[in-house]
Amino acid sequence: MAHLRPRVPSPALSCSPSVLSLDAPSQDRACQALRPSAPAIAASLLIGLMAAQAMAQNAPTPASPQTSDPNAALPTVTVVAPAAREARASITGLGDTPAWQAPVQAIRLTQDVLKDQQVQRLADLVKLDASTSDSYNTTGYWDYLSVRGFTLDNAYNYRREGLPINAETRIALDNKAAVELLKGTSGIQAGVSAPGGLVNLLVKRPEGRVRTAEIGFTGGSSVMAAVDIGDRFGTDQRFGLRVNAAAEKLDTKIDNTKGHRRLLAIATDWVIAPGSMIEAEIEHSLYRQPSVPGFSLLGSALPSASSIDPSRNLNNQPWAQPVEMAGNTGTLRWKQDWSAGWQSVVTYGEQHLRSQDRAAFPSGCAAEGNYDRYCSDGTFDLYDYRSEHESRITRALNAQLSGEVRTGQVKHALKFGLLRSVHTTDLDTAAFTYAGEGNIGGNYGPYPVTATPDYPNTNRHERSTELSLSDSITFSEQWTAWAGLRHTWLKRCVELTEAGIADPASLDQQVTTPWIALGYTLAPRTQAYASWGEGFEARTAMSTPLVTYTNAPQALPVRKSRQIELGVKAQRDHLQWGANLFRIQRPEAGPVTDATSGDTSYIFDGKAVHQGAEGFIQTQHGAWTVNGSAMVLDAKREGSQSYDGKRPINVPEHTLKLSGSYRWAWALPITAQADVVHEGRRWVDPDNTVRLPSWTRVDLGLKAQQRVDGSNLTWRLGVTNLFDKRAWRESPTLTGHIYLFPLAERTVTGSLQVDF
Repeated sequence: MAHLRPRVPSPALSCSPSVLSLDAPSQDRACQALRPSAPAIAASLLIGLMAAQAMAQNAPTPASPQTSDPNAALPTVTVVAPAAREARASITGLGDTPAWQAPVQAIRLTQDVLKDQQVQRLADLVKLDASTSDSYNTTGYWDYLSVRGFTLDNAYNYRREGLPINAETRIALDNKAAVELLKGTSGIQAGVSAPGGLVNLLVKRPEGRVRTAEIGFTGGSSVMAAVDIGDRFGTDQRFGLRVNAAAEKLDTKIDNTKGHRRLLAIATDWVIAPGSMIEAEIEHSLYRQPSVPGFSLLGSALPSASSIDPSRNLNNQPWAQPVEMAGNTGTLRWKQDWSAGWQSVVTYGEQHLRSQDRAAFPSGCAAEGNYDRYCSDGTFDLYDYRSEHESRITRALNAQLSGEVRTGQVKHALKFGLLRSVHTTDLDTAAFTYAGEGNIGGNYGPYPVTATPDYPNTNRHERSTELSLSDSITFSEQWTAWAGLRHTWLKRCVELTEAGIADPASLDQQVTTPWIALGYTLAPRTQAYASWGEGFEARTAMSTPLVTYTNAPQALPVRKSRQIELGVKAQRDHLQWGANLFRIQRPEAGPVTDATSGDTSYIFDGKAVHQGAEGFIQTQHGAWTVNGSAMVLDAKREGSQSYDGKRPINVPEHTLKLSGSYRWAWALPITAQADVVHEGRRWVDPDNTVRLPSWTRVDLGLKAQQRVDGSNLTWRLGVTNLFDKRAWRESPTLTGHIYLFPLAERTVTGSLQVDF
């Protein structure tokens, strides 16, 4: 233990989502009062609403063209496929607002786009949008994304079917119809959330006959197989079913990363009557693979990326076990059309995650007194880290009612919402035990097993109730305004897994976050807009045996982040483009040490100000298709006692993501695609003394489509990092330690998809 550096999860990060139920009995302990009972109230409410609708369907109704004949056939269910890549997303809450008229920056990427772009995990989204970059993405662990320079909180900034989920797991994409990304402050779409944006996952639903099988190699010696089967059944095709299954043997080019994953997902629906539908879906996933730690600074020096073997895994002790992440997630939804154009959607969802977080973990250099980097000679302290039996549960009920009303010549598109969510993270005390010294050459040990559960984890139990109201106001053909308000009741309790070290810290607060926007149509399908909105996060000062805060245990008072955005968007025929300016202010909290007493407190310390310019273009001309986006970002700390005027770490100064493809209309149609991913310089340390150089990567893809014996075959071949570029991809800081991740070496992938 003498070698154990003062390393503890950041209080801001350790407030991750948790297990709760939609109601819970009061108990003696502070955190016990927020623990889950059972989702009985949510289930009862949803079942009650369904029963009420069934009775309403059976009740006598005035004759109408739709209801006068009880034997009339139901209308045909028609599915209109949206564009593969759109500059809008359902998570914005703006309904069917056209992309050019939505006063926000958002994108929607269908599974076809993800396959063509060789996207296998959420971290791969960084190649598709300039506002998005890595924020500690490595093999064998869950994904972190940074949007507009702010790291998304995996506990709060992710949605699935519009419901909050915990992204502290590896999320499978095989059964996802699309991935959506909202950029910027999201106080009107979510209660607690970091200001970068929101990620929303849309699952595949029944949409008629689907018969798809796929096999492929996914890099190194990894191979996968997947099937996607769907159809509609019964009288008038009232019932739909969709089944997705996938299995993959994982064996990347990085040493000691053999593992496997699997997925089984089922989605079904029932058209009760015209305008009334019940949808249900559930998925089970398992991911098992050793993780890959990052490299680091060598003393004060930045090692050359060319001297580092990107296939080297420093997690290579005989006792090092793989990270395991298992999840069961599902939703039940009732959609109902009412009279006069009003609709309601009630959705209930649950997510149950179990994980084992384990690694031979390099961290710090006690020999030189540096606990945020490796030693100057390339050695480091190695720890046996094991956090077993982690449990994370999220339950949520979301009810929405939307419709239109007119006041004179003004049209209002109204939406009312109620979201009740419960989160719980239950962890055991972890092991973080000194094992010996390692080196970046990877030749050290083996060391004996040293795991001793002596490292307190942080549990969190939280429940929130959110009421929202939004209005899209159309004054004329030129002028449109939007206004929204979300009021959040937040109850949270945070405590350590070992009693007696620190008392629980609790928070009980109400917060209101508004959002307004104004749009003016400059020309046909071209709009200029201005928007302003707020969001908030909740921070907690929590001491551990390794780090003591003088103000612990304490929940810091909620402070809001704010964003202002100005932009213009246009969409005409095969051309879509937009440009915007944004400015985000976020209160920053962290440890601050008093120069006189030496005491350290976890307090608000100035603010982060991120202002920048973004632009995107999507166009198709003949056989050519071009998609591009760019961002220039000026980010810095203001009013900080330690880092005033400094740029944040791991935030590139500028980014460019460009994709172009050409399709040859031969007997065997072939599409060639090239992607250019460029990210500018970024600071490694908070004092801004070491900076990573900019880097550029080129990817290549080929796709061929043919029809054989009534089946459609799609062949895909991809090469990532075509020129085998050597560079440091990112420099995140995790729990106070600086890590460096190299660009992956040249990787070839390929697949065959059969639609039969």
